[in-house]
Amino acid sequence: MAEENHQDRFTVVIVGGGSAGITVAAQLKRQRPNLSIAIIEPSTTHAYQPGWTLVGAGVMTLQETLRQEGGLVPSGVTWIRKRTAAFHPEEKAVELEDGSRIEYRRLVACPGIQLDWDKIEGLKETLGRNGVTSNYSREHCAYTWECIQSLDGGTALFTQPPMPIKCAGAPQKIAYLAADYWRREGRLYKTRVEFLLAGDVLFGVKYFVPSLQKMVDYYGIDLHYKENLIRVDGEKKEAVFQRVGSDETITRSFDMLHVTPPQSAPDFIKKSPLANAAGWIGVDPATLRHVKYDDIFALGDATSTSNAKTAAAVRSQAPIVVANLLASLDGRPQNASYDGYGACPLTVSYGKVVLAEFLYGGKPAPSFPYDQRKPSRFAWLLKTQGFPHLYWNLMLRGYDIKVPHKEVEQG
Repeated sequence: MAEENHQDRFTVVIVGGGSAGITVAAQLKRQRPNLSIAIIEPSTTHAYQPGWTLVGAGVMTLQETLRQEGGLVPSGVTWIRKRTAAFHPEEKAVELEDGSRIEYRRLVACPGIQLDWDKIEGLKETLGRNGVTSNYSREHCAYTWECIQSLDGGTALFTQPPMPIKCAGAPQKIAYLAADYWRREGRLYKTRVEFLLAGDVLFGVKYFVPSLQKMVDYYGIDLHYKENLIRVDGEKKEAVFQRVGSDETITRSFDMLHVTPPQSAPDFIKKSPLANAAGWIGVDPATLRHVKYDDIFALGDATSTSNAKTAAAVRSQAPIVVANLLASLDGRPQNASYDGYGACPLTVSYGKVVLAEFLYGGKPAPSFPYDQRKPSRFAWLLKTQGFPHLYWNLMLRGYDIKVPHKEVEQG
């Protein structure tokens, strides 16, 4: 796909070529093959990020989670391999890093979330060595597996920063898998496993908390609430945490440290007219249309919606954006509505997953006829085989995958 002259105007311009951008482009092309669409995305490699927990646990290889971006951009869609620098919504234009502009009739903003590694002092200097790792980093998730395998007793710390973050269950998933590996290897009895989170609850949907607490207790993991990682000294193997709401700090020694970095909307979004007061793209939570600009839609991790920032949420959001965008082009009412669906397959051991599915407000909404609070082999197969297949072969190819989910009473 050759890049077009950047003066050209497109009917739809999509900022971001991750799961949201590719899915929306593919669905639009399926419904309107002649639609003029451009994707602005600088990266040449596309990652299935939900797989990185499995890479860190030795279940999947990094290579299995990566594809060439060019092979995923739908046929007939123009791929502009540049960075977005600014938005000019009053002029219906996107400015690129080289100063050129792309004009649109409709804009879809889905640039993803920003990992703020620099907000933890000393982290960048030691990440990938000294037992300091992160499954949120493509370069270092395989090192997590090295750390888990080589740890023969000692202290392993797993951190979680303030919300929101993408895949809010990921920080604890790897703690369970690591503990399960050490249990199987006969090393858990001499290993202190600690999970330190800035929040005050183990998981944001209380319906699933008792099941997760049971796994915490089973492995003997020590929970520390309202502790936020602010500094790492890899050479000394020390991590400094600040108590949320105070100036008090706590220094903890470690043999292994798995870090989940603080996260925020991308900087070019924060300083744009699209951002709300908190820096996220301000959209109507149901229609996913921008609250101020009728010709702009947004989905994925950079939006202001309160759902979990997961690939499952994008799968549910994409057809809503597509339906409402096409309706707006046709002058029809925009009736498609997103219910806040998100899913988090919590890997609580090798071979078992607690499949958490929920709507806005943390309302449980299971898709399968069993109690999904219970660790399941079936959900493990979904996580390791079903979902990757669905992602690469259906979702990114523009198939609208309707999975019925039914709200249940919280008991």
